[in-house]
Amino acid sequence: MGNHNGAAVELAPLKSYEEAVEWINGLIPFGIRPGLERIKKLLEQLGNPERRLKFIHVAGTNGKGSTCAFLTEVLLQSGYSVGTFTSPYITKFTNRFRYNGEDIPEEVLLELANKLQPLVLEMAVTELGSPTMFEVSTALAILYYAEKCFPDVVVWETGLGGRMDVTNVVHPVISVITNIGMDHTDILGETIPEIAAEKAGIIKPGVPVVSTVTQPEAIKILKETAERNRTTLYLAGEQFYFERIEGDEEGQTFHFSGPFRSLNLDITLQGDHQCANAACAMMCLDVLRHYMAFVIEDDNIKKGFHATQWAGRLELVSSSPRIVLDGAHNPEGAESLANSLPKIYKYRKLNLMMGMLANKHHEPYLKHILPIVDTLILTEPDFRRKMDAKALGDIVEQIREKYAKESLQIIIEQDWKNALEMLKSRTEAEDLGVVSGTLYLIADVRSKLLGLSDSEKGW
Repeated sequence: MGNHNGAAVELAPLKSYEEAVEWINGLIPFGIRPGLERIKKLLEQLGNPERRLKFIHVAGTNGKGSTCAFLTEVLLQSGYSVGTFTSPYITKFTNRFRYNGEDIPEEVLLELANKLQPLVLEMAVTELGSPTMFEVSTALAILYYAEKCFPDVVVWETGLGGRMDVTNVVHPVISVITNIGMDHTDILGETIPEIAAEKAGIIKPGVPVVSTVTQPEAIKILKETAERNRTTLYLAGEQFYFERIEGDEEGQTFHFSGPFRSLNLDITLQGDHQCANAACAMMCLDVLRHYMAFVIEDDNIKKGFHATQWAGRLELVSSSPRIVLDGAHNPEGAESLANSLPKIYKYRKLNLMMGMLANKHHEPYLKHILPIVDTLILTEPDFRRKMDAKALGDIVEQIREKYAKESLQIIIEQDWKNALEMLKSRTEAEDLGVVSGTLYLIADVRSKLLGLSDSEKGW
C-alpha cells in the first residue's frame, strides 16, 4: 500500500480471504454497541435481502450452538437446504456461515466483504459510527444466504442477549429460547428477570416460541411477552416433556412427548442439558411440521438427532490418556459439567485444566466444579481479554476450604501448551483429563490434540 494516505487507500478492495477476515476482525475495537440502527441501515442499502429468507431464531445463555446443530442436522436429513449462522466459531472464521453443513467458500466471503466495505466506511463517518465486527458478520451472513445459496431455512443464532442483538433485525418463522443464566451480565443485566427480558426480546407478533427455560421468574416474563405479542409459547414441562432414559460413553437416549407426537431419541452429545437442547429442537421441528407444512418424518428425525456432532462440548478427543473438552465458561455450564462427568465416565482421578476470560463470574463457576476435581491446572487462553492464571488461583485459594477436596492439588502454568503437556502426563490410564473454560482455549487445545493446522479462532 506504500505510505499514501487519504480516502483512496481506505477504499482499496480487499485482495484475499485473509485480508477480508483481518478487515472484519479489525472492527472489534468498536465493541458490542447495542442497537439495531446500523444493521437496519446496512440492510436497507442492500435492498433488505433478509426479507427473502425463513429464519429460526435461537437465543439462550447456553445450549444455543447444540440446539442449532440438532435443527440443522434433522432438516438436512429431511431433504431441506439449510443455512446455519453461529458464533463464536471453534476452528475457523468461515465456520460461522454454513450452508448444508459446509463453510462459506473463502472467495465468496471475500466478494461479500468487498460489497460491504464501502457501505461500512461510509457509515463510519456519520453520526451512527462504524458498524461493529458482529454487525458486518451478520450482514455478510444475510447476503450469503439471500444472494448466493438460497437455503429453504436459516438456523440463526443470536450473538448476545436478544432484544438489542444485531440478529434481531430479522423476522423469523419461529423463535427459540433455550435457557437463561448468568452470562454477559455486564451487558444484559444482573438478575434472571433482567436477562429473561432481554432474551424475550426476540419474541415477535404471531411468531411461535419454543423454550426450555426453567426459572419461574423467567417463565413469567416469557409468558407475558408471548401474550403481549399474541403468540403461542411451547414451554418444556407444560406443552412438551422430555426425560432421559439411559446413557453411556457412546451417548444417551431420552423420551420426548409433545402436543403432536411422542418418541424416543438417541443422541451422541453428552450431558443431561443436551437432552433439553434436543427436546427444544424437537418441539421446534414439530411446530414447523404442524403449522408450516415442513415434511419431517420420524426416521429422518431419529437419524438427524443421532448424527448431530458438536465440537468442544463434552467431547472425548483423546483416548490414551482420556481427555474430554468442554467449553463450559459460566456457572450453568460448570454445573452441567460437574453433574455430567461422573455420570458418563468412570475414573479414579479427575484432572482439570482451565483458562478463562477476564469478564466472567469465576467464583460461582468454581463452586460447582471444585468438589469433583483432584488436580487443577490453571492456565491462560491465547486471547487479549484473558484472565490472569494467578488471579484465578487466588480465587480458588479463597474458596478452597469450603468447596474443594482436602487433597486438591493446584498448579499454575500460564502457557497453555505447557499446561496441556502437564495434563497429559498426569492423567494415567484410569484417570480422566478435562479441559474447560473459554472456547478460545478449547479451540486451541482441540486443534493441538487433533493435529489441525488451520486454527483461527474467536468471534
